[in-house]
Amino acid sequence: MNPFRIFPALLILILMTVLPGPAQADAPLPAGVRQIVMIEGVTEYRLDNGLQVLLSPDDSRARTSVNMSYRVGSRHEGPGETGMAHLLEHLLFRGSPKYPDALAEFARRGLAANGSTTADLTNYYATFASDPDTLRWYLSWQADAMLNARIARADLDAEMPVVRNEMERGENSPFSMLMQQVASAAYVWHPYGRSVIGARSDVEHVGIEPLRAFYHRYYQPDNATLIVTGRFDARQVLRWIAQDFGAIPRPARTLPPEYTREPVQQGARSVTLRRIGGSPIALAQCHLPEAADDAYTALSIGAAMLADTPAGPLYQALVAKGLASNVFGFARAMKQPGYAVFGAQIQPDADPQAALAALTRSLETDAIGQLDQAALDRIRTAWLNDWKQIYNRSDALSEALSDAVAQGDWRLFFIERLRVQALTLETIRTQLGAWLLPSNRTSGLYLPTAEPKYAPVPAPADLASWIARIPAGTGRPAVGHFDTRPEAIDAATRRSILTLPNGPVELALLPKETAGGQVHAVLRMGFGNAEALRGQGLAPFATSAMLLRGAEGMSRQQIEDRLNALDSALSFSDDGNVLSLSMRSDRAHLPEVLGLAFHLLRNPAFPEDELERLKRSLRTHVENDAASPAYLVRNALQRHGQPWDPDDLRYTPTTDETLARIAALSRDQLQRFHARFYGAGHLSLAVAGDFDPEEVERSLRAGLEGWRTAPPYERLAEPWYAMRPETFRIPAPGKANAEYRAALPLKIRDTDPRWPALMLANYLIGGSEDSRLWQGIRVRGGLSYGVGSAVSASPFEDSGAWTLFASTAARNADPLRAAMRTVLDDTLKTGFTQAEVDQGVHSLLNYLELGRSDDRYLASRWIDYLDTGRSFAWQQHVIDQLRSLKAAQVNAAMRELLRPDQLSIAVAADPDPKP
Repeated sequence: MNPFRIFPALLILILMTVLPGPAQADAPLPAGVRQIVMIEGVTEYRLDNGLQVLLSPDDSRARTSVNMSYRVGSRHEGPGETGMAHLLEHLLFRGSPKYPDALAEFARRGLAANGSTTADLTNYYATFASDPDTLRWYLSWQADAMLNARIARADLDAEMPVVRNEMERGENSPFSMLMQQVASAAYVWHPYGRSVIGARSDVEHVGIEPLRAFYHRYYQPDNATLIVTGRFDARQVLRWIAQDFGAIPRPARTLPPEYTREPVQQGARSVTLRRIGGSPIALAQCHLPEAADDAYTALSIGAAMLADTPAGPLYQALVAKGLASNVFGFARAMKQPGYAVFGAQIQPDADPQAALAALTRSLETDAIGQLDQAALDRIRTAWLNDWKQIYNRSDALSEALSDAVAQGDWRLFFIERLRVQALTLETIRTQLGAWLLPSNRTSGLYLPTAEPKYAPVPAPADLASWIARIPAGTGRPAVGHFDTRPEAIDAATRRSILTLPNGPVELALLPKETAGGQVHAVLRMGFGNAEALRGQGLAPFATSAMLLRGAEGMSRQQIEDRLNALDSALSFSDDGNVLSLSMRSDRAHLPEVLGLAFHLLRNPAFPEDELERLKRSLRTHVENDAASPAYLVRNALQRHGQPWDPDDLRYTPTTDETLARIAALSRDQLQRFHARFYGAGHLSLAVAGDFDPEEVERSLRAGLEGWRTAPPYERLAEPWYAMRPETFRIPAPGKANAEYRAALPLKIRDTDPRWPALMLANYLIGGSEDSRLWQGIRVRGGLSYGVGSAVSASPFEDSGAWTLFASTAARNADPLRAAMRTVLDDTLKTGFTQAEVDQGVHSLLNYLELGRSDDRYLASRWIDYLDTGRSFAWQQHVIDQLRSLKAAQVNAAMRELLRPDQLSIAVAADPDPKP
């Protein structure tokens, strides 16, 4: 389940990281709780009833994450029970007698909460701005959910259309369906071959009593791990856990043993899937040992080496030769023997069988011998960098520990690092040679084999010897508190203008302590105006997209390797005549990363081969989108009433026009665009994290010295324009899932006194799981997996928009549209109470506070504030306005501006849907 999160203008500022508080190592433990071991700041406790508890306090960010992991997934389902684990995940959010609507309460409290089900695990997790009361409430809810979930027939019946819609969303994806069919062919006996969401017949006919029995069998303390990471008082949390969970008795039942082991495959298997839309895909899946096995690590790293872009053998065999637009490969870390998947998105004009043959031939004959030490060093460095990023982000650590629990033991998170560090090229080649065999492969094509070779039978993993190698009792470095109040952020930020011969650079520098010395930065460059950029087509986008694909003296691979060596990341994005560069680094490497960024900006190579690959990738993406209901409704509304002509950068093209623009891209065009528009003159930089401001200024001076000045920058205006209400019915044949989207242009700026009231009105209409749309369409109506609304207002001109969106089964497209209108009409008629307004304000302020705890958010906010001449005092102003809102203001703004009768609506659905 993935409850829909909306209101991106606000929530994206929000949903990013997590914070903690130091553990009380010497404090006496509550009765019934014993400490097992501490490893690098993660401490395991056990309750007398068998509950495993993992605490990892981390004071670096003002966030807390909680993850309740039950060791039950689709693997544990018997005949007729498929989908039960996933159904229970849905039903737990339906509530209990004590907590009748958990999702709504999450929204009211400002929790970024969710749940997920895999083959091995079901977990429920939440991240929120650190608050003892919220943490206390959420732990209490988790304890209640372990025993008292309602699991009622009425709730199951109401949720069933939602689950069906989730199935249909998956059926819209050719890749997902091909993956499932390949897995089903690869696993004859083991339940890993089944879809986690279950067989439709099982799900639709499940009995409430068997579902309750499944719940009571597996949702027990001795089958669960509770993980708390981020900022919290460990001693207090242990007391709460002992109080809430300690009272739950250890169950008398014994979990059923698992006997089924998949026999060694003795011949290649093949699957062919034929569906409407998309572009060809080739897959090859091979059985692997379980994640706890030593060999798995070598195979996982080996899979990444094989599929590396652009240096890997698969990329060279397929993409470089024009057979595919991209390749991929990964190993699935699973509790029991799992698998690796390799694949390619095939060029529409290529022979799919030839591409599949090239894929399997490379895997089973050529590719392993092409792997060298440089490839291992590259992937190992990237893997270890990722590991550090996870360890230093408490929400990511919570998820990673849950994954390790699913794989057999939470300490696998640390064991895997030891294994990766110790890997040799010989080991990787040996293991890949033993497992990547034709007889061990299931693909999209049957390939006869004259002399099959069989993979070894996986032996039980020797996990104990690895556990013994992990030094226990280690903690994490302390990081000081950071005050996230808007006025404190303003006070801690150094704002200035760096004056250079080729133009000024506006700066917002926020130095602060961070976990692992992390730092985030955004550099923004403006150039030219609407008239100067007429007729440029995709040149602005393609120029920015090529910056990481080659520069003077550096190939694409060398750029990637340099960033890996610096434990850093760069990404470029364009918005017409504005280029943004986002950076992640650390204190030691930020100056070098800035130097590299300016080298890429100033000296791109625009290699012909990389440009052709970019064009192929863009064509494939556009052709896939052309059959997607989500794209069809979005494109229809973006084009409806637009005032721009095709030469204007703000124009939204058709699919055919986009394909023509891709075809027209050339190296000469990009070189001319870069030479004409890129340069200094209108630059701004925002940095948040652990860094030296003086070093940053020195890096800017060095990076910009001698660079040309760009043409004078003028922002591309986005003025309000009238949109005639119209309904678009767009055929999407063969798509089980339909998409609904509606839009209304608004003549409003974010300085308008009505804006805070309008922002809150939209939040209450469709911005959370407690909103009118969510409750009416999903909870009571059961029509949609995801439904919501968003509102925006420009800081520059009177121009904004209100949008609504939902998905549903194709057969329910008309009922959904009618239900959306009914909910909107009823809401405008009844309005909101003061209690609803107060609760909505509380939730929005919690989300804002959560956002301010993340350095990426802080850097992004500052770069926007530099554009608008604002600071976090503006956010405090908005906060103050929200706090003072009265229901009458909110209802008046809603009724004046949000007019359902003026909406333009687009619905993309199969005109002849299946019943």
